[in-house]
Amino acid sequence: MPSVALATLARHCDSLLRPGEFTDWDGACNGLQVENRGAITRLAAAVDASLATAELAVAAGANLLLVHHGLFWSSTHPWTGHRYRLMRLLLDHDIAVYSSHLPLDAHPRLGNNARLSAALGLRSRAPFFQCKGRPIGFQSRVRLPRTTLAQRLEQTLGKPALLLPGGPEVCRRVGVVTGGAGAELAQAVDEGVDTFITGEGPHWTFAQAEALGVNVFYGGHYATETFGVKALADHLSREFNLPWSFLDHPSGL
Repeated sequence: MPSVALATLARHCDSLLRPGEFTDWDGACNGLQVENRGAITRLAAAVDASLATAELAVAAGANLLLVHHGLFWSSTHPWTGHRYRLMRLLLDHDIAVYSSHLPLDAHPRLGNNARLSAALGLRSRAPFFQCKGRPIGFQSRVRLPRTTLAQRLEQTLGKPALLLPGGPEVCRRVGVVTGGAGAELAQAVDEGVDTFITGEGPHWTFAQAEALGVNVFYGGHYATETFGVKALADHLSREFNLPWSFLDHPSGL
C-alpha cells in the first residue's frame, strides 16, 4: 500500500495554497490542524470537519481528512461532550486534519470559485470580490440567458438554485463567490456584476437585489463548496499516488 509522510503532504499543500499570504477569519487556522503518527495511506475530503465526517473518514479507512471548514472557528475548550468524542476519534484512528478556507476559495485552479465557474462554462475569468484584503472570487463577461444559467446551476449542483430575479433576463457579467456571501451583495454590484452566484444570504437581500437591479442565485452554502476539497484531494491523489474519497455530509443549507 502506498504511503506518504504527512509532513510531505502538508508542505505540498502549503506551497500550493499559500495560507501564510491570507488574512482569514480569526478561527480559521489554515493548514495542518491535527497531526497523526506521520504516515498517510488514504485521503478523504469533506466540506466540514465534524464528528460526523470524522466517523465517515474512519469508515472509509482514511487517515488524512482534507476540509474547507476546519475545527477551530470559536472557543475550543473544554474538551467535553461532542468535542471530546471528535478528538478521541481522530487520535484513536490516527487521522490527521488539514483545513483550507479562504486560500481554497481563491485558488485559481483548484479553488471553489474557479471550479464552480468552470463547471458552469464561465470562461475568461477575472479576479473578483475583495475579502480580507484580496479577491477570492471570479467574474466573467457573458451573454447568457438567466434561464440557461439557472439550468446549468441545477445540473452542476444537483438541485435548483434559489433565484432572486432583480436583474436582467440576459446576464452579461456574472460573479461567483461560493459560501455565505449574500450579505455582501452591494459589494458585488459595486464591482460590476449584474448576476451574482453564491451559497446563501439573508432575507433582506431579496429587496436589496430588486433595488440594485441584480440577479442573485443562492445555490446552498454546502453545495457550492464541495468543489475545492474534491479538487485538492484529486490533485494530491495524482501527485502522490494515494486513493481518496469524498465524504458527502450535506447540511441542506
